[in-house]
Amino acid sequence: MGTRRVVAGHDESGKAVIQFDGDAPSVAKPTNTIEITNLWITDQTPASNSGDEDPANQKIGIPPPPNGSIFRIVEFGPEGAEGAEDEREHLAASGADQQAEARHPGMHKTHSIDYAIIMTGEIYLLVDEAETLVRAGDVVVQRGNNHAWANRGTEACRIAFILIDAEPVGDN
Repeated sequence: MGTRRVVAGHDESGKAVIQFDGDAPSVAKPTNTIEITNLWITDQTPASNSGDEDPANQKIGIPPPPNGSIFRIVEFGPEGAEGAEDEREHLAASGADQQAEARHPGMHKTHSIDYAIIMTGEIYLLVDEAETLVRAGDVVVQRGNNHAWANRGTEACRIAFILIDAEPVGDN
């Protein structure tokens, strides 16, 4: 399922224009149960609103660039035992910090503050020693903590994420 993305900006004279309107072009399926659609990426704070290039149309890992941000949608399909190793490999290749003895193959953290809006479905948010079920309409704020997403249901769960670069917390 594509995601329509509308991006407004400015023309050379400063007049507001629609720069992009269509399916988001940066879609990846790094595992058999996860699909990632990058909607916008910044690489500085404050962000630049100049230019007409599409910064989402680049290869990027899970964490945002230093001093930057990522706006993305991730669709988590129902979990299956066959996806565990795929998820570990994807996280390792994508710049996320992982624990050797994690309670879930998707357990990781990034040096970012993450805002998550559950759009459809439901999913468990796992942290080191707890978990909670979140459903469509719920929001999650993560502050550089270890976590994993576990879709134990039968339907896909779509989450909109905004990740903003942050200072690291602790050693774990």
